[in-house]
Amino acid sequence: MITAIVMIKADVHRIPEVAEAIAEIDGVSEVYSVTGGVDLIAVVRVRRHEDLADVIPGRVNKVPGVTSSDTHISFQTYSKHDLESAFALGW
Repeated sequence: MITAIVMIKADVHRIPEVAEAIAEIDGVSEVYSVTGGVDLIAVVRVRRHEDLADVIPGRVNKVPGVTSSDTHISFQTYSKHDLESAFALGW
């Protein structure tokens, strides 16, 4: 599974509508409304690297109200949940 974190700037008057539209896109697992230099952060999970092009520039960036985005592709995932699962297996 390929995971990308997409930092999104949106029209400030449409942030909730933009977030909801992005959350409905296949491949988008979560959308967070955040403080700071961006308005939304979307987590995109796809099976193939090539699928990112369909989801991010092909669909996310075309949602009305999205003004720009910056995509970060993960190399590896580290999470407490993953570590707990490994220990449960006796590792």
